[in-house]
Amino acid sequence: MRADVHMHTVFSHDSDTRPEQMIRAAIDKGLEMICFTDHYDKDYMDWGEESIFDADIYFSTLRPLQEKYKDLIDIRIGVELGMQPHLGEYYTEFTQKYPFDFVIGSVHAVNGSDPAFGQLFEGRSDDEVYRMTFREMLEDIRVIRDFDVLGHVDYVTRYGNEGISAYSYQKYADEIDAILKEIIEQGKGLELNMAGLKYGLPFAHPHPDILKRYRELGGEIITVGADGHRPDHIAYDFGKADAILKSCGFEYYAEYKDRKPVFRKLV
Repeated sequence: MRADVHMHTVFSHDSDTRPEQMIRAAIDKGLEMICFTDHYDKDYMDWGEESIFDADIYFSTLRPLQEKYKDLIDIRIGVELGMQPHLGEYYTEFTQKYPFDFVIGSVHAVNGSDPAFGQLFEGRSDDEVYRMTFREMLEDIRVIRDFDVLGHVDYVTRYGNEGISAYSYQKYADEIDAILKEIIEQGKGLELNMAGLKYGLPFAHPHPDILKRYRELGGEIITVGADGHRPDHIAYDFGKADAILKSCGFEYYAEYKDRKPVFRKLV
């Protein structure tokens, strides 16, 4: 795996790492390409201030680094949008205004609250929260069309009170299949997010059964990212990524440039 296309820096609310630190770490780890995908979570207030960045400063910071390190690594500029159902028009205007290479669409807030914050699970079973999450995710992707891949589909399972014992693809097949069919119909991809392993789950996001089902339904676009917030997170457990994807029926993964997928054969 030559590229890590999901990483965060000080432009995200949950990282204090400078972009150049991430670049140098990626070079040290032998990567050929990285894509910055800092959080842009409009109307997301759980952790204090709204979790957005100044896109003009973002590009003016990253463009010189692209030039500085161009002989050592290919640096691309992306964003991770925090989707909520009312943000369709806002995100269309935002992504069309700036020349991103890659846009991840992720659900970080369900019913206005981040599962990581804990409040969403108060007075609700894990099953209720998981179904609520998948149903809102489907609503999100039906109204927010300006993203390239759907990020860490089962992110919510990191925070359930019962752990993964209450979770399986089969249990939520109706909701998950509807999501997968929608992104396939829209020509969008799915992310293999290795952070599930980093957080102690026995699988990367999404669960392999979801990856297999996406492939069975005709899905072809898979990107791979570690979702790193520190230099040591870069390319986390990438040694397992090829095997995971092959076991789920994939022969290629994708990298994005100018919002278009470039396919690379799995090793």
